[in-house]
Amino acid sequence: MKLLFSVLLCGVLVAGIHADAAAASEAQKIEYLIRSVEQMSNAKFIRNGDAYDAKAAADHLRLKLRTAGSHCKTAENFIRRCASKSSLSGEPYQIRFADGRVMTSEAFLRQKLKQFDRRKK
Repeated sequence: MKLLFSVLLCGVLVAGIHADAAAASEAQKIEYLIRSVEQMSNAKFIRNGDAYDAKAAADHLRLKLRTAGSHCKTAENFIRRCASKSSLSGEPYQIRFADGRVMTSEAFLRQKLKQFDRRKK
């Protein structure tokens, strides 16, 4: 009986460690995405018609992430719920690059997430 209990306890502990590692991995992905925005010194981030620098954009994303709480446990949820559009107006966030190109933050962050996933393989 003690052996069975020990085996079950080990299984529960391993499952818990795996869940913690998965959560840490998602948190790492989210932080990678925010830092990708924060490091774009030659881009402007358009939110509700106003342009912001990279630091202000990253600060805003961190605020939205904190506000979202348990609704944003994965990088996918973060992109969809926090980093794609204004929760006030519903307008998509955009990034205007130094060369004049404009893309949605959603498209940009999805590209960055793919890069992160490729790096981790």
